This record gives sequence, C-alpha cells and structure tokens, in this order.
Amino acid sequence: MASKTLTLPAASASPPAAQIVEHADASILALDLGTATGWALRSPDGHIASGTVSFRPSRYDGGGMRYLRFKTWLDQIEAQAPGISALYFEEVRRHAGTDAAHIYGGFLATLTAWCETKSIAYQGVPVGTIKRHITGKGNADKAAVTAAVRAHGFVPADDNEADAVAILIWATETEGGVR
Repeated sequence: MASKTLTLPAASASPPAAQIVEHADASILALDLGTATGWALRSPDGHIASGTVSFRPSRYDGGGMRYLRFKTWLDQIEAQAPGISALYFEEVRRHAGTDAAHIYGGFLATLTAWCETKSIAYQGVPVGTIKRHITGKGNADKAAVTAAVRAHGFVPADDNEADAVAILIWATETEGGVR
C-alpha cells in the first residue's frame, strides 16, 4: 500500500529558521533539552547570555509538572528578551535509556508547540553536526566540546551550557546551516 504525504498550506507552515537568522536585529535562542537544560541567547546587539536551568521534579510533582515549568520558563525568557525570531535545539536521535527518551520527547513536544504558538522558527541540529562544527570531530566527548567552547571565550558552568553555546555558535556562524 502506498503512503501519502499531506502538505499544509504555506500560510500555516513555520518559516524556515535560516531566513530569520539573516536579520541583524534578531534574537536567537539555543537549547540543550533535558532535565538540566542548557541555554544560550544572543540578543540583537550581539550580547550572549547563557546558563543551565533544572526541571527536575520534586517528590510531590505530577508527571507533567516539569513540562509546565519548562513552558513557563520559555515564557519568561521571551518576556525578558522579546523578539526571539529563531530557536535551535540539539536534536538527539539516540538515548541511553527509555526514561531519557521519554523526557526528551516531552520537552521537544512542549518546545515545538510553544514555538508554533509564538510563530518562532525552530530547527533541530544533529549532535554530530554541532560537535563537528565546534571541535572538528563529529564524535567528540563532552570534555572536548566544553574545551572548544572555552576556546571561543565562554565559561560554561557544565556540559549542558557548553552544548547550548556550541549550538548558538553553529547557528550564528552558519546562519542556521545555510553556509
């Protein structure tokens, strides 16, 4: 049986991230999704802020609370840095365990729905692409990525923040993968 691909009308499709990044007055957000989410934000003037935020549930939290806190955090970032026009995240295709895969899927669903609601272009960047760009080696370990980010003048607190900064460096230097 043949499969059929349905396409949405252009009016309801998300704009490609690469088109947005070209604008000098755009804010760009890069995320390393997970219970400890790394983030990096480039403002229109080129200033970069980064960090790590924890979405570890408390003992009394229901299963969806981490995702509600994640959405609230995204809203706070947008309120503090209005004009985010592109968002890049680490696209993980292989996880060490089932729980990690489920948690990543929940963050990804929350993130993409939030971006669609806000009309923010978003793009996943494969792990190997990020590592190859920042270190020259597609299978570099966490220490090599952190060292390469430090060589760019950043001081990440952990590997999550280093990954987010590496994603932001990739996004700005390649204009979202265009060059």
